[in-house]
Amino acid sequence: MLKNRLLEQFRSFYLRNYPDDMEMQIEYFALFGGLGWEIDTSKPINFLITELILEKYEEINKKIEKLTLENSDHLRLLHALAVGDRKIFSAFNRAGLNNANGGSALNFLQEKGLIQIEFSREEPARSLNPKGKLKREVARHRISHKILFTHPFIRFWFYFIVPHSREIKNYKYDNFFKDFEIRRNSYTSLVFEELSEVLLNYNLRDSQILSSGSYWDANVEIDILTITQDEKVYVAECKWTNHKINKSEWHRIVDKCEKLGIEPTQIVLFSKRGFSKELLGQQSKKLALYSSQDFEALLKNIKQEELIESFFN
Repeated sequence: MLKNRLLEQFRSFYLRNYPDDMEMQIEYFALFGGLGWEIDTSKPINFLITELILEKYEEINKKIEKLTLENSDHLRLLHALAVGDRKIFSAFNRAGLNNANGGSALNFLQEKGLIQIEFSREEPARSLNPKGKLKREVARHRISHKILFTHPFIRFWFYFIVPHSREIKNYKYDNFFKDFEIRRNSYTSLVFEELSEVLLNYNLRDSQILSSGSYWDANVEIDILTITQDEKVYVAECKWTNHKINKSEWHRIVDKCEKLGIEPTQIVLFSKRGFSKELLGQQSKKLALYSSQDFEALLKNIKQEELIESFFN
């Protein structure tokens, strides 16, 4: 459901704004996605942030407060989820919440449609000896589900705006933009990862997908692990960086597969800026490479009826 909603928002954003290329589409969507606004994508992103968000901070903040009932637990948890590793228990700790009030806040935000749980696919650790005991560090490991925001803008607000809210209220934006320039690629990488899964599954639409999403356990994290009914396994990594991806990234994901004990049908790499010539020469049935422009496939045959309204409405 969440990935379908993200695709709807992605298409709606394109229909409203028609950015020049897919890199711009992804970059601007990661900030303004879900708002249902018309954005002049011919203008620099910093100008748009100033004009549409920073200078309208009070107006937008009132709408955010209305969505969250101005509840401090809700607000702290949203910030912790936006800037952390997305794991529920670590977000509770970061927000200063226990399982009771944290769980209550989590349920509210789910019911409000601001977040959705991404369930872990990690299997509980078991000793090979039925009567044996696990090592202490293994036994203490706690499987934790993660959270995804249902609208990119909400995460942007709690990732970048909230930490600088006092200064922004006083029309002081310098520290915000310093922070934004340092962390903008890191921020956008999650939205790029989510969209990459949408594109991968779109290209596998003739197969029946049994399971898809990120994978994490105590030792390994993989951006996308997709399994089809005919037992094909697709493993993908996504890199939203300003340089081309080389063979070392391919080797890293091969190592991760070996640690998990899986032999992928295909390894897939998604890159903002493309790939080295050496890596491009390795493309085969075992290795697929996608850059930003390949996301045009998600915009085929879309119609004006697919425009969706802002979550603020």
